[in-house]
Amino acid sequence: MTSVQVGAGAASAAATPWAALDHSALGLPASTDLPSARALDALVHAAAGVACLKWFEYQLAAVMHAELVEPFEDEDRRELDAFTRCAAAIATTMSITPFAARTLLTDAVALRDRLPLVAQCLRDGIVTPHHIRTIVSRTELIEGQCYAALVDADIAAALRKPGSWSPARMETMVDTMVHRRDPDAVRARREAAKRNREFTVETGRDGMATTTDTRSAEDTAVFAETVHRLAAQVCPKDTRSKAARASDAHYALVTQTEFGCDCDRPITDCRYKNVDVGTFAATAPRIVIHLITDTTTLTGPVPAPDSERVCRSPQHLPRPDADRVETRAEVEVDGDATGSVAVERVATEPPAAELVAAGAVAVESVSAESLSSDGQNAEAGAGVDVSADATVAEDEAPRIRGCDEPLGLDTVDGVGFLAGIGIISGAHVRDLAADPRTVIRPLGDGTDTPLPATQPSNPYRPSAALDAYVRARDQFCTWPGCNKPAWDGDLDHITEYDHHDPTRGGTTSAGGLGAKCRFHHLLKTFGDFVDDQYPDPNNPSRLIRTITIPDGRTVLGPAFTGHDVHPGLDCIVFGDPPDTSTPRPPRPGLTERTRPAPRTEQKHARRRQERNRNRLRNAMKLHPPDDTSPPF
Repeated sequence: MTSVQVGAGAASAAATPWAALDHSALGLPASTDLPSARALDALVHAAAGVACLKWFEYQLAAVMHAELVEPFEDEDRRELDAFTRCAAAIATTMSITPFAARTLLTDAVALRDRLPLVAQCLRDGIVTPHHIRTIVSRTELIEGQCYAALVDADIAAALRKPGSWSPARMETMVDTMVHRRDPDAVRARREAAKRNREFTVETGRDGMATTTDTRSAEDTAVFAETVHRLAAQVCPKDTRSKAARASDAHYALVTQTEFGCDCDRPITDCRYKNVDVGTFAATAPRIVIHLITDTTTLTGPVPAPDSERVCRSPQHLPRPDADRVETRAEVEVDGDATGSVAVERVATEPPAAELVAAGAVAVESVSAESLSSDGQNAEAGAGVDVSADATVAEDEAPRIRGCDEPLGLDTVDGVGFLAGIGIISGAHVRDLAADPRTVIRPLGDGTDTPLPATQPSNPYRPSAALDAYVRARDQFCTWPGCNKPAWDGDLDHITEYDHHDPTRGGTTSAGGLGAKCRFHHLLKTFGDFVDDQYPDPNNPSRLIRTITIPDGRTVLGPAFTGHDVHPGLDCIVFGDPPDTSTPRPPRPGLTERTRPAPRTEQKHARRRQERNRNRLRNAMKLHPPDDTSPPF
């Protein structure tokens, strides 16, 4: 018998070490000594390779699970069962913790059985490995359900849309897809969580203790914001860390005692030495939580269409007593019905205004217009057609119809988006709406009348309606990969606003504004990054966003926005900004030499030219010229 040493310092005898492989065969440069532009290209390619290797790792783990765990998992009652032993073998071989090995096995099985189309996205480098754990964990509710394949198809179709993803946008997208298919399970989980709220204390050996208070997300967000505001009432010479100040502020709020700065200056020099909690609470600004939902969600669930009462997944076989054969054309009709199952509900409901809510301890809301589902129909239908076509060998070949198992969904319900938290169920939305502190403000009157885009006295400042609309539409900072909520950031003029001559660009409009966190707003303003935003030629109600980094590479903006959660946002329109074009006053005679234009104006002009070049370049990629000779 021979043994093979496996570890960080030794490679398997049957495999070639990675460093000895031909880099060109992997599409990698022979050396890492590259200019920054080529290094960035190699980074992008390497990231896609890492995703493919991670997919391969999941495939191997799933094979081990099928051989070592599945034959025994139904009757294995040992403390160290087959799953634990398999995970231990992986952990020992790879020198990782048992928890990491169990997570690897769990994710591998989920991708194989529950999310095969998502696994293909990982293989193709469309989704990165660090997003897989998010997708797997947030789809656990659909485990073993008949419609799991439909959720898998919905998520995969969203992932394959062009654009960038941040962890927060990924969570929002996955939760949206799950809520569409499984509202009853989500509602039941919400009720169980409310019943199980608790307050616990854990005492440590070092004289410290940890308290845990489990409450609703919105209550916790309000209290956390109050704690952080009180903790900020100190001078710059305070010696505590930010976390320590928050702990002291929390105790002061609970015990209603004074909170003060711990600097060594006398009380006459530091006005924060003693902060009265009662006075602070009375004078502090109101804390607002922003919620976006639609008015139909406030009225409660509605009867589900017949198409949503049974599973139409083409990846499932029919019940044993079903004997149905249909042609390919009929299957495509079923595929379309399956793809639009989440939006047929909206189409059958009476037109209703979308609701954008911004709440304080209560929830102030603002809302959008009647729901439109054309975009979702196209996306979902495309995702299902691929699966349906893949199962048909010939045009005339008969095939078995999709699954007819009942889903048990007699009603369907909407969802809400709670800023800083994510997607919440319709029942959760109605709980917030029933709070007496809640204020609901519809955005618009349900007609086609354009809303004002700017404040009457200042064309640079957006109106309250436009401000709420842009933040509800963007959900988060629009910079690729950023998780900051749009409600906590700035509204940025994509094309720089020209205060001297607003007609030259940078108008205050829905298409001209975008949400950015303060850091990325400053990075765009003072750095060499150029952003752009313009209507999608294939869907004018949607926006294409791009960021051009200093070396000239263009990166697409978010792939998932508020339009995908609340399609009714497409129906809100705003009027044109007021005409402020006034002739410039004549310049007085100057004796000093002058520049052709101020530096700021020159910088803005350069960025406008850069945006135009990027748009032309992107248009050529999307619609290349036809070089065929004319038919004459």
